[in-house]
Amino acid sequence: MSSRVILGDNLKFLQTLADASVPLIYIDPPFNTGRRQQRRTIKATRDATGKTGFNGASYRRVETGKQAYADAFEDYLGFLRPRMEQAYRVLAADGALYFHIDYREAHYARVQLLDPMFGRDALINEIIWAYDYGGRPKDRWPSKHETIFFYAKDPARFLFNAAEITREPYMAPGLVGPEKAARGKLPTDVWWHTIVGTASREKTGYPSQKPLGIMRRIIQASSLPGDTVLDFFAGSGSTGAACLELGRKFMLVDENPQAIKVMKQRFKGQAVRFERG
Repeated sequence: MSSRVILGDNLKFLQTLADASVPLIYIDPPFNTGRRQQRRTIKATRDATGKTGFNGASYRRVETGKQAYADAFEDYLGFLRPRMEQAYRVLAADGALYFHIDYREAHYARVQLLDPMFGRDALINEIIWAYDYGGRPKDRWPSKHETIFFYAKDPARFLFNAAEITREPYMAPGLVGPEKAARGKLPTDVWWHTIVGTASREKTGYPSQKPLGIMRRIIQASSLPGDTVLDFFAGSGSTGAACLELGRKFMLVDENPQAIKVMKQRFKGQAVRFERG
């Protein structure tokens, strides 16, 4: 079966899936920031009247596109609850859920939504994704992290492929000896990883695009080759791109036609079926 991208209401799509049928779910729902998320795509073109840049040449910056989505909800948890109830239903008995959220909503989502649904013992990790990029306010500590809650459907039996996870360098290799330093260490629950940079090859122009390095780590740890990964807030399709690299199938859902357009370009030439839900 080919992987699938569905344009439509994710709640309606989730209701079509069989019980306990998906081994891994990752979601990155809108963060409820209260504002419209927007990102422009800029291209530099040669122009004698423009600003001087590389090698003394003059360039003019031209806006070539704009991607956006609304990110404000009167009842955020009320919006998420029926979707998470369906996610819990379709998650396999030994499956895992990764729920990606920012600091404004993380604690509410855990205490009022996820813990009551999965059980407190089912929270395997609270992962902190930390980065160092963007604006720096002068009246507080700059907010440079997001939270990923890792829940197991059954905390007594769930997949975790420690041997498959890409290892990272020790921060103090001299303290562990040359053999361990050469092998690297298993990442902890604090993940230092840059965001998708403006000049990155990964860049799609879609707001809130997540790095492939983050998605690879999750998929390596909590799924097997040939498994199907579900992401029902798909956005730019980073989950699908990582699945294609790692030999997994996927089901991606988004109701924003701009997201589907980005994914069509990103998955061009791959065995991916696009549908309307």
